[in-house]
Amino acid sequence: MQSHTKQASRDALIGALMVLAAAVTVSSKAIMVKLAYAYAEPFPVDASTLIALRMAFSAPFFIALAIWARASDAVPTISSQDAWAIALLGILGGYGPMLLDFAGLVYVTAGLERIILYIYPTIVVLLSAAMFKHHIGKRVYFALLATYAGVALVVGHDVLTVKSGSAETILGASLVAASAVAYAAYLIASGRLIPRVGASLFTAYTMLAATVASAAHYATTSHQVTILHLPTQVYLLSMLMAVVATVLPAILLNVGIHKIGSSKAALISSIGPVSTIFLASIFLGEGITLLQLAGTCLVLIGVLVISLGKK
Repeated sequence: MQSHTKQASRDALIGALMVLAAAVTVSSKAIMVKLAYAYAEPFPVDASTLIALRMAFSAPFFIALAIWARASDAVPTISSQDAWAIALLGILGGYGPMLLDFAGLVYVTAGLERIILYIYPTIVVLLSAAMFKHHIGKRVYFALLATYAGVALVVGHDVLTVKSGSAETILGASLVAASAVAYAAYLIASGRLIPRVGASLFTAYTMLAATVASAAHYATTSHQVTILHLPTQVYLLSMLMAVVATVLPAILLNVGIHKIGSSKAALISSIGPVSTIFLASIFLGEGITLLQLAGTCLVLIGVLVISLGKK
């Protein structure tokens, strides 16, 4: 009995550390994007180029995931309707949010980007209420008020303090907010497909569809610098985005949730926006202020109230 308890405690610790690592690594994506933009000067790399590189480096992992899922699971028959839905979700819900997010990061700080993206659970609640007539109770209203008050504080902080100017900050924040809305819509739509297709296959297929979309977008648009003539640092950062900020956190989070459960994982994952703020301070020189931290805390409270209320 004692050895069983020790093993359970060890598994819980390992699971918690995995979720923590997943939250920090996925939050590092914004740092890498900002660094890639900086290294590409004076010939700026655009969002579509950077995403095409990220997805190209990620594609082998998603192909491997699809092969593994088909070999290890009872593969369901995917109807032509579901296949088209998966492809559409990969384009609009996989590639679309990435494009909006990367475009927004041209104008906003990494810390602000992560805070805005983190509100997607509240957007899921609002979209579900609008689309499916789900009831919104007092607890959720409190969570929404706290979340959006926090976002307003952080956006206001950046409008007043960031050198790029208020108009650019608002533009960037709007693009990132649109990314969060698109991702929330993707989650709602995927919830109806995943049970029929399987989580692993769904993830692999939608991300491969997003990869094709990113390549097609890059190939059909003009760019100041071609994808083959970028600084070495941009290729390295794109590879890190693919492995460290895309594939690795997905694996760590899934295993971590299996070990400790989704409620505890949600609590631990709340470190993500905070870690972005501190990583941005270290690697990008972004300042940390009490107003920014206060807004972040309000967002964390609101999102956690909604996320944990679903469990």
